[in-house]
Amino acid sequence: MNLVINGMNLGTIFYEAWILNDVTTFFLLILPHGIFEIPALIIAGAAGFKIPYELLRFALGKKEEIITEEDAKEFFKLVGVSIALIFIAAVIEAEITLKLAVHMA
Repeated sequence: MNLVINGMNLGTIFYEAWILNDVTTFFLLILPHGIFEIPALIIAGAAGFKIPYELLRFALGKKEEIITEEDAKEFFKLVGVSIALIFIAAVIEAEITLKLAVHMA
């Protein structure tokens, strides 16, 4: 639901920028934090599938333990990297993008 609503908002804003021939400004305000945010969301998705994947492997008899220590470590590494990237994206959005938007206005 969140992806659909945000996608619709972003698409509408992009269309507006396209009509006003101001696509450069659109990308200058989106890209600085998007470089960190998009990989963070992908990594968070991978982390979200890690535990169900391991449970399915156990249920199919391809593993002897439900979740090994190595599986848990990998899961928490993915979560940690995702949180760090989201935090970096938030700082960039709050500091750099805001100043850039004020400067461009």
